[in-house]
Amino acid sequence: MKIMFKTPTPPTSPPPGRTPRVRFAALCAGYPGRPVLRQLGAGIPGSAMTALVGPNGSGKSTLLGVLAGVIRPTSGELHHDGELAPAFVPQRTAVGDTLPLTVRQTVEMGRWGARGPWRRLTRRDHATVDHALDRLGVGALAARQLGELSGGQRQRALIAQGLAQESDLLLLDEPTTGLDPEARQRIGALLLELVADGVTVVQATHDLEAARASDTCLVLHEGRLAGQGRPDQVLTTEALARIWQPF
Repeated sequence: MKIMFKTPTPPTSPPPGRTPRVRFAALCAGYPGRPVLRQLGAGIPGSAMTALVGPNGSGKSTLLGVLAGVIRPTSGELHHDGELAPAFVPQRTAVGDTLPLTVRQTVEMGRWGARGPWRRLTRRDHATVDHALDRLGVGALAARQLGELSGGQRQRALIAQGLAQESDLLLLDEPTTGLDPEARQRIGALLLELVADGVTVVQATHDLEAARASDTCLVLHEGRLAGQGRPDQVLTTEALARIWQPF
């Protein structure tokens, strides 16, 4: 899939040895009367974990929305070098507690892109949903209402919905925010397993431990790219102090 806009410049290359799954250059995006992303250029390496790091308002969620196709850039270039549509997992706080959905129904929504919301799921769709439920360890919760779950259980159900889309690009917005250490560790381990299976994972995060476990980081500040590279290169105390207090 390719989306191209005016003012093209060569995209920044991903780390050596890694083929980019997504590339963008001179990328600008935002909302009416409020520009957010300003001239971003970078590459997202395939079959790797990329962390989007930066303070609130730096543009992490907007960039995820652009990569997911739910926010249209105002200018620049965006190239998806895979054939599959991205799977986007929003913040769990963005999903209402009062939605009358079971865990299984939530995960089944991940098949709507292939099947449509009003068509019956096939045997293969149900098998895909079962696999996603089991992979995330929420199969036993399938009949529970989503709003009844703990934060960690709910987040795993939402990631299972993303997994059910069978995409090779998984985009997550703050997947571990507000979770206890055990839940964060479990989700972090799962994401590493998905990368080992060939999935490209991009997560916006405030969790520096999770970011340091990534293959590469994009550091955003006021809608601009403030750093790109391996975590040990860009997540230094000095670099973070320049953009993110109180570091």
